[in-house]
Amino acid sequence: MGSPDAVGIPLRQLAERCGAELAGDGDVVIDRVATLDSAGEGAIAFLSNSKYRGRLAGTRASAVIVAPGDAQATALPKLVTTNPYAAYARVAAILHPARAPLPGVHPTAVVAGSARVAPSAAIGAHAVIGERTRVGERAEVGAGTVVGEDCSLDDDCLLHPRVVVYPRSSIGPRTIVHSGAVIGADGFGMAEQDGRWLKIPQLGRVVVGADVEIGANTTIDRGAIGDTVIDDDVKLDNQIQIGHNCHIGAHTAIAGCVGIAGSTTIGRNCKIGGAAMISGHLEIPDGTVISAATGVFDSIHSPGVYTGTFPALPHREWKRVAAATRRLRSILERLRALERAQNDKET
Repeated sequence: MGSPDAVGIPLRQLAERCGAELAGDGDVVIDRVATLDSAGEGAIAFLSNSKYRGRLAGTRASAVIVAPGDAQATALPKLVTTNPYAAYARVAAILHPARAPLPGVHPTAVVAGSARVAPSAAIGAHAVIGERTRVGERAEVGAGTVVGEDCSLDDDCLLHPRVVVYPRSSIGPRTIVHSGAVIGADGFGMAEQDGRWLKIPQLGRVVVGADVEIGANTTIDRGAIGDTVIDDDVKLDNQIQIGHNCHIGAHTAIAGCVGIAGSTTIGRNCKIGGAAMISGHLEIPDGTVISAATGVFDSIHSPGVYTGTFPALPHREWKRVAAATRRLRSILERLRALERAQNDKET
């Protein structure tokens, strides 16, 4: 059965709304998305990786989404498109639309007298809105979320429960912030003197653009003097740390557990794999791909795919490889000595 929010739509209409080619019965009614293995009557499944093509034969879906090269592998009604995964995303959004929030301020919420909350906005239970903060049309602030003073939440923002937005932060339209995220906390700015640490006041802001998504428990520090900037359509996974004064370019996607030290600039349309660690005060150009668990310690000057991890091995084999790696320096020194000796003989 479909979810309570699902709506049944003929496959023909889904094809038109997604810009996909229809093949087969366009009158079959679709009310939900599902995997090839779990789909049943009324569901549409998708195939985006040809290595799973064999599962098409056994699926019980009413329709499928496939690439042109896989279209002949099933007789089911189908949507044919060069990007099945993107089409699936569009179909899922059509069939499972988000619920519109009920406008209004919950009686337990605390809204400062100087705050400006649009009539169509929704402020949840025990939420806090600080002085002079603006909440835009149709914005939703979840239960227990705290938004400090002098903040700006633009139209159609969604802050899930228990988000913390520090003072003077700005969040653009249609941006989604998931639970536990902290936006605008102090950057890690310390000056050492006589063996002790002096805290450097963090005077900047966090400025988040439009259509950004910020994952659960992700933290974005405000700038030390200037601003930390997250450009439009950036997608941040869960548990990412972004240091002060960083600039993340538009349309960049960053997977979970990535750490980015302060004052780093990451270009547009970059992709950064999970658990990558990026040092501070460096630059990464537009279109760069950084593999999961890669360490980046210097600026990258040419876009490309960068990988700094060693593939997994059986433990005993890994120990042998590690032992050999530790000997590389001495082996190199011996090789250089042999080369010098050979050169001396030749001269």
